[in-house]
Amino acid sequence: MKVKVCGLNNPSSISELNKVGIDFMGFIFFNKSPRFISKDLILSNLSKQKVGVFVNENFETIINYTKKYNLAYVQLHGDEEPSLCKKLMKVVKVIKAFRVSNDYDINLTNSYIECCDYFLFDTKSDKFGGSGKKFDWGIIRKFTSKKFILSGGIDMSSIEDINKIKKENKCLVAVDINSKFEISPGTKDVQKIKIFLNKLNDGKL
Repeated sequence: MKVKVCGLNNPSSISELNKVGIDFMGFIFFNKSPRFISKDLILSNLSKQKVGVFVNENFETIINYTKKYNLAYVQLHGDEEPSLCKKLMKVVKVIKAFRVSNDYDINLTNSYIECCDYFLFDTKSDKFGGSGKKFDWGIIRKFTSKKFILSGGIDMSSIEDINKIKKENKCLVAVDINSKFEISPGTKDVQKIKIFLNKLNDGKL
């Protein structure tokens, strides 16, 4: 099971997490987020795959940041059209995020299946970005149309349910953790993340 740690903007956290067994580091390029990336943050020499998170941003800006920070993926967390996703795919790998409410119609994702590399399912909230809350995972439990990343309020208590879904559904390829593993917005509790990694993977998946 791959793990993405999102919302990083603290140099010390970034340096420490670069040495542990996560797969992706997420950096938020949305200026209304408390985890908005600092312009002078240096992201070179990282061994993890870098993911830039954008909300309703234009193509040129996304590409400029992709080149500046050598992003491996862009995560589109707004109301981006399939056409933008497909255009970006010619330059960089794309993760399309969907904000899921408990009455969400999973068929709304159909038009994006061929326009991105992964889906990401997060909890719908009044504001764009993470809410720290879980949605009803039963909605995505049998979703097999696209490989996806699970997000939204994941904490230590989520591990058992994550492993159950993974055993049933091979399309779940990664989890995205953020606010439940923070000391403050953007500053991660690295020791807590290490414990999560050990419990999540435990030689079983």
